[in-house]
Amino acid sequence: MTYHPQTRATRISAPVPEGGTPVSVPLHQSSIYAFDDHTALATAMAGPEGDFAYSAYSSPTTRALENVMADLEGGAAALATASGMAAISTVLQSILRQGDHVVAQKALYGGAFAALRDLVERWGIEISYVGGEDPAEVEAAIRPTTRILYLETIANPTGHVSDLPALAAVARSAGLVTVVDNTFATPMLCRPLEHGADVVVHSATKYLGGHHDVVGGVAVFADVDRYRAAWAQATRLGSTADPFSSWLVLRGVKTLPLRVRQQCDNSLRVARRLAAHPAVAAVHHPGLPDHPSHDRASRFLSGYGGTLAFDVRGGVDAAHAFMRALRLVLVAGSLGGTETVVMHPATTSHRTLDAHELRAAGIGQGLVRVSFGIEHHEDLWADIEQALDSATA
Repeated sequence: MTYHPQTRATRISAPVPEGGTPVSVPLHQSSIYAFDDHTALATAMAGPEGDFAYSAYSSPTTRALENVMADLEGGAAALATASGMAAISTVLQSILRQGDHVVAQKALYGGAFAALRDLVERWGIEISYVGGEDPAEVEAAIRPTTRILYLETIANPTGHVSDLPALAAVARSAGLVTVVDNTFATPMLCRPLEHGADVVVHSATKYLGGHHDVVGGVAVFADVDRYRAAWAQATRLGSTADPFSSWLVLRGVKTLPLRVRQQCDNSLRVARRLAAHPAVAAVHHPGLPDHPSHDRASRFLSGYGGTLAFDVRGGVDAAHAFMRALRLVLVAGSLGGTETVVMHPATTSHRTLDAHELRAAGIGQGLVRVSFGIEHHEDLWADIEQALDSATA
C-alpha cells in the first residue's frame, strides 16, 4: 500500500547494525515502543524486567546504565533516577510507612537531611541521629518501629566515615534496611553491599557523570524484591531517569576509575599542604592521620575521596574572601566533575539546617568545601594558596 507523504514522513525505520557493533551504548531517545498486539504491550508495562514500552518506566539506554551500576556495586539490580535526591526519596518512600522510625548519622548531605525532615512533618516519621562510630549507640537507638539505618560512606562535607560493617551488622540483626549514600566514595573506593548494606544510592550528577553536564541518580539493591518496590514507587513519583541523561552518565562511567584516581590524588596532596597553612584552622580529610575517621577509612576504603573541607581562620567573612580571591578554582555547587569547585556549605548545600544542626554535623561558618577535578595539583595549590594569603592578609 502506498501512503501519502504526510504519513510516510512519520514512519522512519532505524537501520539495524549488521557486521559492526556500536562501541558506545546507543541513545534510544524514544518515549514509547510499539508492539504487534495489546497483550504484549500490557505485559511489558507490568513490571521492570520485561520488554521496553515506555521510557518513564525504563529504556534500553537507561537499562544499560542500571546494569553497569549493579555490576560495579555488586548488586542484584539497579534503578536509575532523575537526580540523586530522586534516588534517596524513592528508596525512603518505598520502605517507610506512617509512624515508622529511622536511625541516621548526624553528618549528612543537606538535601538528605531536608528529605528526612519532610518525612517527619508529612508522614509522622521519627528520626534518631547517631554519631556513626559506635555500634552500641545504634543498637540503643533502635525501636520496634525502626525500619532504616541511613549512612553515608564518606560524609558530605566533613569526610566522616562511619563504621559501616559494624553498624550494618547491628541493623541486619534487628531486621532493618541499611541504606548507604556512596556518592563521595563511588564503587571505585567502596562497595557498601559487600559490607552489609542493603541499598546503595548515588547522585550520578557527581562522580559517575563526572563532567558537570548531567543531573541523575542511581539506587542499587542487594534484593530484587526491594528493587521492584522502589521501581513501582519511582513510576508513581515520576522519578525515573530519561534516556539522554542515562546516556551522559554512561559516558562518564567509562572514565570513572581514571578520574577518581586523579581526584583522590589531588585532594590528598592539597589536604597535606592546607594542614600546614597558618590561615587554616582545621582540615577535614579522612586521608590525614589526625582525622577522626582515618583508621576506619583506611580499613575499608581503597582511597580517601576527591573532596575535602577546611575551616578558614576568621570565620564566614574570611571564607567568603577566600572564595572571591580564587582564579582557577570555580565557585559553584555540586562536585565530582573534571573541574575543581568550591562552595560554602552552611549557606548552600546545608542551608536548611539551623545553627544547632550545623554544629551537630560539624559544619562551621568558616568551613569551605573543595571538590577536586583532574587539573594538575600544583596549579590548584598555587591558586588556593594565593587566595588564602589574600583573604587573611
